Amino acid sequence: MDTAAAHELLLRLAGRLPDDVSWRLRDWLAAGAAGPVGSLLPRALLRNRIGVTDHERELLGATSSSRLVDAVLPGVEPPAPSFTAGPEIPDLAVLTAMAVVAGRAEELRDARRGTQRVLVVTGADRAWELTGTLQRLLRVHGDRTPCVEVLPTDLEPPAYHQAAIVGSRPVWTAPARSGVPVPTN
Repeated sequence: MDTAAAHELLLRLAGRLPDDVSWRLRDWLAAGAAGPVGSLLPRALLRNRIGVTDHERELLGATSSSRLVDAVLPGVEPPAPSFTAGPEIPDLAVLTAMAVVAGRAEELRDARRGTQRVLVVTGADRAWELTGTLQRLLRVHGDRTPCVEVLPTDLEPPAYHQAAIVGSRPVWTAPARSGVPVPTN
């Protein structure tokens, strides 16, 4: 099971898989349960009638058995939803996320997809682990289905994430030189 491929696939399925399914699979992946993720993800795609692109099918093949992959419907990447910027003054959950992200990524952004908070983190190594940490943090702060999108350094953001970045508010950006993280507001 390729954990990085599973994380990239879950990123590419953001906004298509139900949020409660996405966060649970991402949490399991972060906890090292890549095998169950590889087994359950194709079933979730089938149950929710979600098709995958050719590239997503390749990623699915790196994470799941070929028998399950063959059953998943073909599809196209849907248009990205619209996002709005999070509040100008970050709440305690976002401030805590900023402390966690500092030193582990390049940027933290806060967006809303309707009423759902979406944290977008760019430029992270071992993105699946940071995703799990931030999701658990948001759950502690009362978010029932946390949406955390941690983009690895080498991944070109899919359309969903490009829209989230454009519609979001930057909360924290890594300083050009090492030092204490500073909020961007």
